[in-house]
Amino acid sequence: MHILFSVQRSPAGRLPKLLGRAYSPSPAGQRRVNYRHAYHAGNFADVHKHVALVAIIQHIKKKDQPFAVVDAHAGRGLYDLAGTEASKTGEALDGIGLLRDHQPQSPAVAEYLTVAQAFGSNRYPGSPLIAASLLRKQDRLIAIENQPGEFSSLRQALAFYPNARAIEGDTALKLRGLLPPKERRGLILIDPPYEISQELEQISGIVGDALRRFATGIFVIWHPLKFTQPIATLCGELGHAGAARALHLAFDRGRQESDSERALSAAGLLVINPPFGFERTFGEAAQELLTVLRRGPGADARATWMRKD
Repeated sequence: MHILFSVQRSPAGRLPKLLGRAYSPSPAGQRRVNYRHAYHAGNFADVHKHVALVAIIQHIKKKDQPFAVVDAHAGRGLYDLAGTEASKTGEALDGIGLLRDHQPQSPAVAEYLTVAQAFGSNRYPGSPLIAASLLRKQDRLIAIENQPGEFSSLRQALAFYPNARAIEGDTALKLRGLLPPKERRGLILIDPPYEISQELEQISGIVGDALRRFATGIFVIWHPLKFTQPIATLCGELGHAGAARALHLAFDRGRQESDSERALSAAGLLVINPPFGFERTFGEAAQELLTVLRRGPGADARATWMRKD
């Protein structure tokens, strides 16, 4: 088992350009695959992403000034792990299920488990509920969801949080009207379903435009780790938009011989403008998670500076 959180520098200056920098919303009437995160809620990738979200918010809260969190692909907010979708894949069993009796060591894992377990053993909070649970009275959350059915569930899930708001609509269009936030401090989570071939190109346009509007914002982009060079390319594109610092976090739980080649075993996060000290504190959390979530040979947690001023 490799429990490694190493910091590397990515070679600069040789990043090919992504096509389609400008993002256009899906044309009216164009059908997209009906992505349902309910099949994957609480899996190892969710755990890694949500612990990183908690760690970033912990850093932001070190200052008293208010901040905003914008969840650009919010989903339904709360997921039934005993429901049909989650039961069909069983992915939560190898994610949050392995942490139910775990005694946390790092602050980020400890607070994540406190939030997740507050919803009971058969329900799992998505990113908007985790963020909403960590807000102070001066902070706020805006959660964007494009699918009508998911949005209806999201609005109900956030109804109990007075400083959280759900917005229905296209991510790119809504995000433009929200940035920069009035607080001038904030976190934007980008977590698309990756079900169309141009997804990364669209992300480049969305985040590039957002960076020009909110250059000091913290941007977190989730992706399955099947992408390697495209992520380096995306980082180069965002550098042209003003991203001076970009930290990539890779989490690979390893594989067993019986695992399907199509099964997801690794995921990553690209963090633009990470808070000072986040690299170290999340490194501790990532090592802790890898110890619990490791599935087979090749397990690894790694941090790489893609851009660093």
